[in-house]
Amino acid sequence: MRLVWQLLVVVTVWILGSLGTAAVKDDPWLTLVAGLLTAVVAVVVYGWLVRRTEHRAPDEISVKGAGAGVGWGTLLGVALFGAVIASIAFVGDYTISGVGTPVGAAGLLGIMAGAAVTEELLFRGVLFRNVERWTGTWLALVLTGALFGLIHLLNQNATLWGAIAIAISAGGMLTAAYVATRKLWLPVGLHLGWNIAASAIFSTEVSGSDTAQGLLDATMSGPALITGGAFGPEGSVFAVVLGVVATGVLMWLAHRRGHVVPVRRSARVDVVAELAG
Repeated sequence: MRLVWQLLVVVTVWILGSLGTAAVKDDPWLTLVAGLLTAVVAVVVYGWLVRRTEHRAPDEISVKGAGAGVGWGTLLGVALFGAVIASIAFVGDYTISGVGTPVGAAGLLGIMAGAAVTEELLFRGVLFRNVERWTGTWLALVLTGALFGLIHLLNQNATLWGAIAIAISAGGMLTAAYVATRKLWLPVGLHLGWNIAASAIFSTEVSGSDTAQGLLDATMSGPALITGGAFGPEGSVFAVVLGVVATGVLMWLAHRRGHVVPVRRSARVDVVAELAG
């Protein structure tokens, strides 16, 4: 029952936060505040939930190292997405016409902050952590990564290929960032930096969510395999390749640190006990 309660509470915070930012989306500054507030509340609630249901300190969101984890993760996310855009621009399918909507970028920052934190708490903090105890690291990475991709099919301009691309690249990369550090801060920063670059900086579509314009007035044209089509650059072959490479590097680091959990023969017993409460 522990997993059920954790899912219910974190999903509730995720939904309420999304509704809150959507309600004030016409005001960029209120959207920024709503998104940041969602992020803070989500972390506080997650910490309380872990203490209540697992009777331990939530070390994965420990304040120690939080700034460095989020900071370096954000820089890495921006750099990786910037490399995707540079690759698309190199083949002539991304063009900058001028300045876009700088004020609107502030609202996008709030939206992406709320989304990055709540989604990482849900998919890596709750789902991956629990599934990993039953299946080991590698299978849990595949299963939760696939679910992470599938959830993006709910977005307005979603495509099946886009969801598959997200599962392969982002699902693997963000999970590997958690495994490498056993903290949620690096994947939160990586998720945040990637989404900020996609929306607030380069003004591209984010996971088919009908994203507003950011800092740059830019357009993309060309085959969907290169640009990602209506789903956005996350559906580009460049994003998939970079995501797979990043996943490999992070999992290599995780292995070096002894953070990879093998499959245990007693996993089935653990699952039954967990579901029985």
